[in-house]
Amino acid sequence: MSDVVRNGKPAGALSPATGHRPGRRRTPLLAVAGVVVLCALVTVAVANGDMPLPPVDAVKGLFGVGDFATVLVVQEFRAPRMVAAIVAGAGLAVAGALLQRLFRNPLASPDVMGVTGGASFGAVAMLAAGASQALIPLAALGGGLLAAVLLGVFAWRAGVSVTRLVLVALAVQAGLYAAVNFMVVRFPAELAGSALQWTTGSVYGRTWTEVWSAGGAVAVALAVAFALHRRLAVLDLGDDSAGALGLNTHAARLQVLVVAIVPASLAASLAGPVAFVALAVPHMVRFLAGPPTAGTTALSGLAGAVLLLASDLVTQHLLPVSGLPVGVVTATLGAPWLLVLMIRQSSSVNRSVR
Repeated sequence: MSDVVRNGKPAGALSPATGHRPGRRRTPLLAVAGVVVLCALVTVAVANGDMPLPPVDAVKGLFGVGDFATVLVVQEFRAPRMVAAIVAGAGLAVAGALLQRLFRNPLASPDVMGVTGGASFGAVAMLAAGASQALIPLAALGGGLLAAVLLGVFAWRAGVSVTRLVLVALAVQAGLYAAVNFMVVRFPAELAGSALQWTTGSVYGRTWTEVWSAGGAVAVALAVAFALHRRLAVLDLGDDSAGALGLNTHAARLQVLVVAIVPASLAASLAGPVAFVALAVPHMVRFLAGPPTAGTTALSGLAGAVLLLASDLVTQHLLPVSGLPVGVVTATLGAPWLLVLMIRQSSSVNRSVR
């Protein structure tokens, strides 16, 4: 059964005992905890590396205070990678929350539905053509929109079906990844320095130019996503009820879909096709904070930033093998999660058929 109805009540219904939505009081507390954890991870990220720094000096260096060497190491080498992980994690998580809510499907996420694969395809094609790094976010966005178009062409011809949508999305994602791998093999000289990012996902070697161009666009897309929250809340009532309230459901769904694709594609332009974040974070937030609201959407972005930055720190400092991309860690976590979700989805479909 969809998230619109739970235990015989609409999702987000007021609790008769308290007059508040379940989980609403937990959201600010979880947000404060998330900010504290994120600040701690930022301190670890800027203080550790080939040249360890005292945490206080590293944080000061982040704001340009301290000796020249400390400021240079922190601001030019460590901070861009750290900010890229935060921006990409937030963008992927919010995009996953929007898609899962839009399609009312726990498997709907940018990495499962082909968006990140399309973004990687667009970015790699631009790099293979010898274009400027400044055009990578635009190429990634174009690739993500291409994946959405392919998904629409193949999945909507016979009407929207959850099973058909997921299967076609997985096929589109696999095809786009195959195209990326082909270009990596076909143009090894042009892609030698970035091949790993576009096949597994990595924030290694990010520069401020890339971070500011993609990060600024992600921030705008997230602001638009929050502005569309009321439309999403009306869509949660169902198409008939939303139409009766005067909402053009087809236009609203298209708007939410595009707004979800934009941050996911731009996040992929920074980190490559990082798996698991967009798929799992919205589920974790719903489990902890309750039904979706504007607050839980923001909490998803914060949790995504925490998860991706923590995963990148694990790859840098805790794994015995050095140089592994962050996508290896997230994919290791995401594979069993995806399997469980698909089994649960299949079980719910079988129960509904009976």
